[in-house]
Amino acid sequence: MTMEAVAANGPAPEQRKNRIQVSNTKKPLFFYVNLAKRYIQQHNEVELSALGMAITTVVTIAEILKNTGLATEKKVLTSTVGMKDESKGRIVQKARIEIVLGKTDKFDALMSASKGANRGTNNNTQEENKQ
Repeated sequence: MTMEAVAANGPAPEQRKNRIQVSNTKKPLFFYVNLAKRYIQQHNEVELSALGMAITTVVTIAEILKNTGLATEKKVLTSTVGMKDESKGRIVQKARIEIVLGKTDKFDALMSASKGANRGTNNNTQEENKQ
């Protein structure tokens, strides 16, 4: 079923540099988690956005980042968007969520610690592979 967005309230929102539009079919969950970490590092916040069934994926990403101490919740917006269903030729309403997450005070320390832990693991594995 193919659908295209119909701008119900004027033009579509502008594409921001720190916005991630999440799909639950295109990429694995941790692709989005890692991308969100990178966006928080670069822009101090990230906006996660999804429609329909991908909403649960956005909520999961936000909860992972919050529970690991990397992000705090700044804003949550919910709405419905009219989508044109080409197979049926009519407009259907889809649920939409936007979650804005901000950088925590301990973000940089946690990211440094995780990079150090990953390097140590990778070095051990390389040493083991040499033997």
